Amino acid sequence: MNGFAVFGNIVFSLSPNRTEMLPKHYAVCENGICSGVFPELPAKYAGIRVDDFGDMLIIPGYVDLHTHAAQYRNLGLGMGSRLLDWLEKYTFPEEAAFASEEYASSVYECFAKELRSGFTTRVCILATVHVPATLLLADIMEKTGLRCLAGKVNMDRNCPGFIREEDAAASLRDTEEWLAAQNGRFQNVSPVITPRFVPSCSRELLEGLGKTADLYKLPVQSHLSETRDEVAWVGDLHPEAKCYGEIYDRSGLLGPGSVMAHCVYLTQGDRELIKRSGAFIAHCPTSNSNLQSGVAPVCEYLAEGMNIGLGSDISGGHTLDMADVIREAISASELRAAEDKNARPLSMNEAFYMGTRGGGAFFGKVGAIEAGFEFDAVAAVDGLPPGDATLIERFEKFICSSSGADVRAKYVRGKRLF
Repeated sequence: MNGFAVFGNIVFSLSPNRTEMLPKHYAVCENGICSGVFPELPAKYAGIRVDDFGDMLIIPGYVDLHTHAAQYRNLGLGMGSRLLDWLEKYTFPEEAAFASEEYASSVYECFAKELRSGFTTRVCILATVHVPATLLLADIMEKTGLRCLAGKVNMDRNCPGFIREEDAAASLRDTEEWLAAQNGRFQNVSPVITPRFVPSCSRELLEGLGKTADLYKLPVQSHLSETRDEVAWVGDLHPEAKCYGEIYDRSGLLGPGSVMAHCVYLTQGDRELIKRSGAFIAHCPTSNSNLQSGVAPVCEYLAEGMNIGLGSDISGGHTLDMADVIREAISASELRAAEDKNARPLSMNEAFYMGTRGGGAFFGKVGAIEAGFEFDAVAAVDGLPPGDATLIERFEKFICSSSGADVRAKYVRGKRLF
């Protein structure tokens, strides 16, 4: 049998409001898929390898639905800036440096090393406009064993000339070159169509990317309604559109294979489009705080049944650690609730759900340790001193503190990385 089991305290989300906690259980993996979770190992699995993690927590790997690998070197810079100023002063100059493959390699290697060592098992990554450097990112991420979507960024307007693509036709040609160069080359990394956001993409470019996504059946990632200034700018650029999301939708870029980061200021029209299309929202609380963007009403989105996960969004966000992002999501929602009597804070269960099963659904049956799901899991020491805390108490402290937490083993699609 091509399988194995893990033993420990298994915890995973069943829904936004319900977390399953199974102390001293076995989870069985066959051919990369979880076959079930059991208090005793069934007889039919006698003799398979058991990775015994004793009293450790075993949880699904965290899913990062939105991050910028090329901004890794800028972590911690420009905090307190506003988005549009921050892009001009910090981000665009840094991304321009990725015209050098040597520079790109040095940054991407550090980015990949940190991701591999932590809680994240799946990630959606934005690179830069540069084809060679984006292919290099895929080469580097392939070696980590993590499951990744990585995209060449497209932008042909409203950005500095040193980073702006010549025009829509040139951007689309480079996208085709990038797609052809990686065809069949990777097992763990797949391409994703990546218009940066509406202000930096002409109508011709957006429509061309929509056709490319449809032709090759590729997912899409971009930004939507991050700040009030951005939303107003989009309104000026596209007065014919009833809402921001409509521009993506009519370009063929909004659907169940789309993930839109931020969504802080969605109109009712945007919400209806996202719900109808099945698109995913990547809530990025650390970035939204650092760039003074606001706090997305994620509790409302969950209540409305929208697809939503979490993103680290470095370097607007200050950390790749999704455990920190989960905690920040809770904290940000508490501040929103303090200012708005109609709002409520996220529960621990909801935040954990978004970081695992909620975001994992973008990749398919991912983000839970239960039968039929791809086997992504981490075994962790929760950092607590010995005592008589219940598993529920340990899990609550793990989510809301994680002080001293340490990943001891990581599995992606049933393969143990360390």
